[in-house]
Amino acid sequence: MTIIQPDFFAQSTLSVARALLGQRLVREIDGQRLSGLIVETEAYVGPHDTASHASRGRTPRTGVMFGPPGRTYVYLVYGMHFMLNIVTEAEDFPAAVLIRAVEPVEGLDAMRVNRRGHPANIQNLTNGPAKLCQALVIDKTLNNWDISLGQKLWVEFVNSVAEAEIGAGPRRGIDYAQPQDQAMPWRFWIKGNRFVSK
Repeated sequence: MTIIQPDFFAQSTLSVARALLGQRLVREIDGQRLSGLIVETEAYVGPHDTASHASRGRTPRTGVMFGPPGRTYVYLVYGMHFMLNIVTEAEDFPAAVLIRAVEPVEGLDAMRVNRRGHPANIQNLTNGPAKLCQALVIDKTLNNWDISLGQKLWVEFVNSVAEAEIGAGPRRGIDYAQPQDQAMPWRFWIKGNRFVSK
């Protein structure tokens, strides 16, 4: 088991978003490991990316994006869904990778309980950013968490995914962004993986 360290996240955001594919996201809660292989990510890069929360400047909410790489940025959308991002690049340059979907590996029964007993179909357990946060019990208590500690929440290196196996396309759910930013092919996924979001 190799826990991915901050220098990995200090690279360019697009590189990190691709390199995270195939790695294991681990949540430890009440002594139990819940984990899944990352199969889909999205990159948010710099203060001029209008799809990024940081395009509005440093605020109490977005301050973590300006902080050191390898910290979590967890936020709430629609007053009910949490989203997990990992901060990338150098301090004071706001950038992060959204974890969009994972392929569940450990703790599936607990994940089903966390998802309120559903879905029966494993394919729908963690195939979306809100779903995976619910399944892995990721909420605002983990905002600005140092994922290099190997406690509560971290990422383990498994293996690299070949470039030929990586798909890329526009990010989703960013209708508020400028057209040129909506068109950026900054969503990445493992081709053919059934746990990629719909």
